[in-house]
This record gives sequence, structure tokens and C-alpha cells, in this order.
Amino acid sequence: MEATVYLIPSLLHEEGLQTIPSYIIDAVKRCQVFFAEEERTARRYLKKIAKEIVIDEYEWFPMTNETPNIDSFKIKIREKKTIGIISEAGCPGIADPGQQLVAIAQQLNIEIKPLVGPNSILLALMASGMNGQQFKFNGYLPIKDHERNKAIRELEAESAKKNCTQIFIETPYRNNQLIDALLKNCLPSTKICMAVDLTGTNEFIKTKPVSEWKKNKPDIHKRPAVFVLHASS
Repeated sequence: MEATVYLIPSLLHEEGLQTIPSYIIDAVKRCQVFFAEEERTARRYLKKIAKEIVIDEYEWFPMTNETPNIDSFKIKIREKKTIGIISEAGCPGIADPGQQLVAIAQQLNIEIKPLVGPNSILLALMASGMNGQQFKFNGYLPIKDHERNKAIRELEAESAKKNCTQIFIETPYRNNQLIDALLKNCLPSTKICMAVDLTGTNEFIKTKPVSEWKKNKPDIHKRPAVFVLHASS
């Protein structure tokens, strides 16, 4: 039997346990090895979805964008292990270091099983009311003010030209600065959706034009958020 790699979705919010399908537990129990973005969080997550799991029976390897642990991953593939990849939040491989391990598995012609679970990017797009036929995920915008302002204007211009929805994120403690930059640099008619605390009890998802956001600017400091933008042509 050859190695198998399961891409195991995790919680977006600690209160969102109901978003994890029950078949995820079966996949977890088949695994022998886990590569996790944050081992402590992943261990806590697995115990939450199935208390009977004996966490220490698994082998654990950390992965980050800088050091995804490719050598260890290849060794476990050669050992024909059943491997699970777990993101810090959401789906492995989407804005996540797991992508680098999946690429290796593809190169080695290993069976990969992506599993259904919550993804903040798609949930935000679904709820935004914006164009779901053409969209682009841009990750994090630049931190420096002038670079971020330039990036926002470029995203807005591209959205208007291509009728394309732009999606991006920010470190939660910089959310309010990003909102200020969006309201400063975007046209009044440009629509912005803020999807905050997705799957949590305090979930907040609203789409408004910039002109309306300026009248009632939200405070989402330190709350996980996805931003969605669409500009009129």
C-alpha cells in the first residue's frame, strides 16, 4: 500500500465546531503522521472533534512557509505512511504552507484527498454578493502606508477594468488601519464587504459602498476578517 495524504480542514473560529463534517473524524483516525502549521492548536482541535483520539499515538511535524519540513515529508512518503496536513485555520493549501507539501506529493504521484470544510475566502465571497465568476485572492496587502495605498488603488482599478472581485486579508490587529486606507483611497461607489469572525457567534458580514462605510466605520480590531472589494466600471 502506498502513502496517502489527507488535507484536513480545521476551524475558522473556536465556536464553529458544527462546520466540521463528521467524515473528517474517520480520516483523522486513518492518519499516522500529521504535518501541522501549529502543533498545539492542531492537537487541541483533534481532541475537540473526537475525544477518543490518542494524540500521542501520532507522529507530529511542524510546517511554516519558511520551513515546511519537506525532507521529513518525503521520508514519511517513502515509509508509505498515511499523512494528514492541518492548517492553523481553514483548508490546507489555501493561503497556507501546506501547499508546498501538496506540490511535493503531486510530483511524487501520491494520492491526495482534499476534504470538505470551512474556507474563509470562499465564505466571504459567497456572502458578499459580488462577482463569483471572476475573483482574485491577493493575500496580505503591504504594511507600509504608501505601498498599501498604491496596492489598494491598483486592485480597485483592476476590479473596475475586468469586473473582477478582489479578496484580501490582514493581520487582525491591523484591521482598522486597513479600513482607514480603504476608505481613504477607494472611490465612493466602490463596494467593500467585511466578513468578520466567520462561523463564530459574533459573525459579522456586510457589503456597503465606501460612501456608506464612511458614515459608520466599524471597529474590528483583533477580530479575524476577510475583505472583499468590487469597483464599478
